This record gives sequence, C-alpha cells and structure tokens, in this order.
Amino acid sequence: MSIRCTVESAFFIAWSCLEQSGELGPPDESANVILDAIEAQLKTGERRQLMLANRAIDAYRAHATLRRSSWDRQARFG
Repeated sequence: MSIRCTVESAFFIAWSCLEQSGELGPPDESANVILDAIEAQLKTGERRQLMLANRAIDAYRAHATLRRSSWDRQARFG
C-alpha cells in the first residue's frame, strides 16, 4: 500500500472516531492536528494504519485538553 493510501486511511479512521465521539472541533484545526501527528509518526518509520490513527487520536485529545485549559484560564483571568 502506498504512503498516500496509508495516510488517507489513518486520517479517515482518526477523523471518524473523533467525529462519532463528539470530540471533533473546528474542521481546519482538527485536520491539521491529526495530519501533523500522522506526519510525525511517518518520519519515525511508522506505517501501520491503526497505530498512526490511534496515536493521532491521542495527539488530538491532548491538543484539545490544552486548548480547553487555555480557554479556562482566559475566562478566569479575562
């Protein structure tokens, strides 16, 4: 399977999972976070679709948590 197909499949898996769970945020930002996570893994040699997708989901959730805590701080301190 080509790298392109692998990336597309991993992205689709991650996107679908986050969408179904209601965790998906703004589309552009969400896509960038997922693709950045997949790209970082590809650079280390990872090629397994499910591993790419699962780690991208974890990275997205970590990003979303940081984003939420940042918004909470801004709301508290104006």
